[in-house]
Amino acid sequence: MDGGTIKYDSDDNYRLRIKDLPLETRPREKFIKYGARSVSNAELLAILIGSGTKKISAIDLANKILSDAGSLRELARKDLSDLKKYKGIGLKKAVVISAAFELSRRIQSESALEKPQIMSPEDVAKIFIPRLSDLKKEILIVILLNTANRILKDVVVSEGNLNSSIIHPREVFKPAIDELAASIILVHNHPSGNPEPSKMDIEVTKQIYQAGEILGIKLLDHIIIAGDKFKSLAQLGIIK
Repeated sequence: MDGGTIKYDSDDNYRLRIKDLPLETRPREKFIKYGARSVSNAELLAILIGSGTKKISAIDLANKILSDAGSLRELARKDLSDLKKYKGIGLKKAVVISAAFELSRRIQSESALEKPQIMSPEDVAKIFIPRLSDLKKEILIVILLNTANRILKDVVVSEGNLNSSIIHPREVFKPAIDELAASIILVHNHPSGNPEPSKMDIEVTKQIYQAGEILGIKLLDHIIIAGDKFKSLAQLGIIK
């Protein structure tokens, strides 16, 4: 019922459900009437969840999920299987939540790309940490640059769970040739949280560098991102 009436379960255990709240205090209605800043993190998550279970409201469920995760940033790291562990979160709701976080990552990345001139490894990190830091799978991206070191485009050339930095030079340089890039930068994430390059990272970097010397498209750097940390293989002296 509307108007704030509380409904009781048959076993006398009850929780206040969204539909039992006064209309003006419901997250969706608050969002519409007062704007996004009027609702809490849990209420925003509750809007995505949509409905709870017979014994727990969407807001209570959202609060539990956020409490377990510890922060929105940690929640963004959760994959579909993590989210589906909660009673009341099926595949459909898990996808909606994950999609919302992915949109946020892409917005952050696009914002950083407003001035996409690369002058240092820090410039690369600023752009790609929001995009890669929370992912649980490895992704290797090739950044294509023009002669002024401005980004023409970035291309995902490998994606997987392990050793996705292993890539053949032709897969790296095909988009570079197609876009008439003057140089490239490799960037990929380490879901382990350790930004140190592996032996395979170093070997692949050297192979790509040598191929670029032959093709006349220089590899400027290979950036490894791990959470909010990063390592530049050029700064480590692996790329001369």
